[in-house]
Amino acid sequence: MNKIALVTGANRGLGRNTAISIARSGSDVIVAHRGNHKQAEEVVSEIRALGRKAVALQLDMAQTASFAAFAKTLAETLRETWDRGTFDHLVNNAGHGEFALITDTTEAQFDGLFDVHVKGVFFLVQALTPLLADGGRIVNLSSGLTRVSYPGFAAYAAAKAAVEMLSTYMARELGARRITVNAVAPGAIETDFGGGIVRDDASVNEQFARMTALGRVGIPDDIGPMIACLLSDGNRWVTGQRIEVSGGQTI
Repeated sequence: MNKIALVTGANRGLGRNTAISIARSGSDVIVAHRGNHKQAEEVVSEIRALGRKAVALQLDMAQTASFAAFAKTLAETLRETWDRGTFDHLVNNAGHGEFALITDTTEAQFDGLFDVHVKGVFFLVQALTPLLADGGRIVNLSSGLTRVSYPGFAAYAAAKAAVEMLSTYMARELGARRITVNAVAPGAIETDFGGGIVRDDASVNEQFARMTALGRVGIPDDIGPMIACLLSDGNRWVTGQRIEVSGGQTI
């Protein structure tokens, strides 16, 4: 029986790469997205071209009141598409960046980051845990910025630090069901995240490349396959860990 993974924010960037990498590893994928149906369906088509099943479901991580309805829709989708009542892997990737100095950060920016990256992750796991199979996996996306400071990232890094602590508690509380929970912390990556600041701003790209032992910033293909590997049976004994995937950023 094929494994089934749900990836949030899977219509673009790291989420897209992760969803396709998981499909290449042999699993089926549920592509969760906030509202870009065209992008999501493109990912679904690419996964199906690999011989795997895939469906797209809309999910806004900032709207925790919608999670109960999403769980119901997910349960119906699992029955209709896979004739199953559970799925195996949850990758909490969805997120956004608000980059401003502490003196310039607004309360709305701060709340928006914590609503999506912390509150959203906490309550989505709560809502979906009954549908997650025993022996399953949860991967929460963190950031290399929880270990190094860079002006303008304070609120974002604080939210990701909270995600890391949540991951530790989730690993402890879900361990009785053999569910592993880990936080993956990418370094600087060339995507459209944060308006494409690392990808499109040559000076930022160069700064992070100089900070990295392998001499460049990352690309999505450096991250998605690693997450797919972490979901494999060979990593069943890894839980409660923060795993940095940064090419040796600031070591």
